[in-house]
Amino acid sequence: MVMPSGVTPAPAAVPPRKQPETAAPDTDAPRIVPRRNVGRWISAGLALLLFAMVLNSVVRNDAFRWSVVGQYFTTSAVLDGLLLSLWLTAVVMVLGFLIGTVLAVMRLSGNPVLRTLSWGYIWIFRSTPLLVQLLFWFNIGALYPTLGLGIPFGPQFVTVQTVNLLGPTLTAVIGLTLHESAYAAEVVRGGILSVDSGQTEAAQALGLSRRRTLRRIVVPQAMRSIVPTAGNMLIGTLKGTSIVSVLAVHDLLYSVQLIYNQTYQIIPLLMVATLWYIAVTTALSVAQFYVERYYARGNSRALPPTPLQRLRFQLTALRLWLRRATAADARPAIGGDR
Repeated sequence: MVMPSGVTPAPAAVPPRKQPETAAPDTDAPRIVPRRNVGRWISAGLALLLFAMVLNSVVRNDAFRWSVVGQYFTTSAVLDGLLLSLWLTAVVMVLGFLIGTVLAVMRLSGNPVLRTLSWGYIWIFRSTPLLVQLLFWFNIGALYPTLGLGIPFGPQFVTVQTVNLLGPTLTAVIGLTLHESAYAAEVVRGGILSVDSGQTEAAQALGLSRRRTLRRIVVPQAMRSIVPTAGNMLIGTLKGTSIVSVLAVHDLLYSVQLIYNQTYQIIPLLMVATLWYIAVTTALSVAQFYVERYYARGNSRALPPTPLQRLRFQLTALRLWLRRATAADARPAIGGDR
């Protein structure tokens, strides 16, 4: 059919599109339920039961004399011993890692003399028990009654008696530092070796010196491997300072021993020392976590959550679970009212 000019044809009618039919929910389909880990719940219950038994035996045992523990926990003698233990730990760790870093660099050096001397130092001080080293340095006056400064095989300008120079505290610092530096050298060496060799090659290609490459590129990346082991060494050094009580150094353990030698309250005073060691170790463990988290920034996309963040996540998950459980309990009640 011919349409007159100027008249546009009407659009063809489009049939309505059929809406897809929604399938009715199958009430006979099996419901998916999570797997019930019966063994996990049984083992958790047994562990909690054992923990409750141990806690009950500690709290209700009169031999611990918790009143005596509270009486001596913050006395001046105990706090002075604690401060000395903390001071020894800090000094030994700083000096130990300074010497250990030098020994690690010597061990990795291309100079065979430096490499052999570093290996010999680490071999000797790791092979000798710490108590033997402390007793050796405490009796160093039997080998060298006097120490002097002067010309080798010639006159000496300054001479000092060894007994007057090395007291118990200085002897403890020297013995602990030399012992810890041998272990720190291996920790630093392992951290340096954990860095990819391509980092060093890239620094050399940029024209950086070996010293600057080690200080600005290798060591910051090695800290990610050094910090966990160094944290364990720090905690071990704190507990290891108790061994200096054999030299009559007034650390925490020796201060406690002086008190219970007068009062004969051995168990309560030992509990005082134990609780202080636990408290300080816990604080150091928390600090170690945040230091590890700081040096993990360049290695992982997302930093591990802090304890506060974990607690917030758990509280949020518990709140959501309670909300779903409350809604599930209220739904049948509403249907029953209808």
